[in-house]
Formats: sequence, structure tokens, C-alpha cells
Amino acid sequence: VDYEIDQKMQRTRARPLVRAKISRRNAAIFAWIMLALSVFWLGVLAHSWLAAFFVLLTNFFYVFVYTKFLKMRNSQNIVWGGLAGCMPAMVGWAVIRDNAPAGEPDRWWQAIVLFLIIFLWTPPHTWALAMKYKEDYRKAGVPMLPVVAPEKEVTRQIVWYTVGTVIVTFLIIPAASWIYLVAAVASGAVFLAMAIRLHQGVKQGAKVKPMRLFIYSNNYLSVLFIGLSIDAVLGWEPIGRMLGWSAALF
Repeated sequence: VDYEIDQKMQRTRARPLVRAKISRRNAAIFAWIMLALSVFWLGVLAHSWLAAFFVLLTNFFYVFVYTKFLKMRNSQNIVWGGLAGCMPAMVGWAVIRDNAPAGEPDRWWQAIVLFLIIFLWTPPHTWALAMKYKEDYRKAGVPMLPVVAPEKEVTRQIVWYTVGTVIVTFLIIPAASWIYLVAAVASGAVFLAMAIRLHQGVKQGAKVKPMRLFIYSNNYLSVLFIGLSIDAVLGWEPIGRMLGWSAALF
């Protein structure tokens, strides 16, 4: 879908479609096959047509709403385009809900929190990258926020989205153990400190290195979800239950 944009950007010129290592036709066929297999797997084998619907909705939104419409028209493109990147959390929740024993609480709020974490995390993650490759995006005609706004405004928004991300990560703490608690607090503090440092550097006119924030943002999200995964595997009592809150929530 981004073939023409990739041709114009130094960062993406080595991609297989641009270098004609894969034909556009074969790429499209492969994409449709993978989509069909995903829907079949989730709907038939995983017994969750809700999850299959979420996958279809995600693909439609990403290709037609984000890539075809928002990406080339709006500086907030990746904010709303990020909705597609959040959907795997809902897909996973749908599979669990549709295969849970009768009477088991669906705990929908946990899926919403995970959705919001990724949604709020996406702008600082992507804008840090776009600050580095601003001229690439400008040449390709993509109005990313760093292309159309002063760096001070970009980093200001990065800080606020980072604050929002860190706050939302705390909302899932009652459903997790101290492992996630430590991971969320420690990694969140570093993430916020790096975002603030980037903003302060821009305000002072210093030469900043936004890729440091971009790289750390990847590690940050990994730490959060690894922490949650370890909690799930170990099965330790959630903090919310230790505090006497309703077991139906956790």
C-alpha cells in the first residue's frame, strides 16, 4: 500500500517491494491469504468470531482509513491510525472471553486498559522516529507532526502522551502482581524522564537524539507486556485481590 511513499524515502528504499524483490501482485496475494487464514483460525479453530471480526475491522481501518485517507492528509495521522495497532489487545481478549468457562467474568476493562496503553504510547514512539527522518517524510509528502510543527511543539506533545501512557499503565496494576508493578513504575519513570529530557533539549536549542527515545519506547512496551506475561504464567495473587477488592474484576 505504501509502495510509492517507500520509493521516496531513504529509510524505506531497501524494502523488498521497492527493490522489486517481490512483485506487488504477489505481495497482495500473500496479504489476502494471511488475512483469510487469520479469520479462519480465529473464527473456526479458536472459536471466536468476535476476534475474527476485530481482525477484519483492523485491516480495513489500517488500509483504507489510515493509509489511504489520514496518512497523507492530517498531522495527527498516527494518533488515529494507532487505533489499528491497539486492536491485538482486543483480539486476544475476545479469544479468551469466547473460550472461558460459563460464568467466568470477561474482565473487559483489562483489555480496554491494554488498548489505551498502546494508543497513548504510539505518538511519542512514532514522532521520535519522525523527528529523525523529518526530511524523508517531507519529501514523500507525509504531513507528520515533526514535518509541519516546530520541534518544541512536537516534544511537548510527546511529553504529554508519555505522561498519559505511564498513568494508564498503572490502571492494570490491581490485576497484576508486584512483578508488573515494579516493571511499570521503573520503566515508566525512565520513559517519562527521557521524554522530558528530549523536550528540554529542544527548548534549550541543543542537538537532540530522538532515536534514543524511539529505541527505548520499544523496550518499554516489551518490559510492560513481559511483566504481565510473567505474572500470568506464575499465577501469583493479583494486588487487587490482596487488597480485598472484588475477585470478579481480576
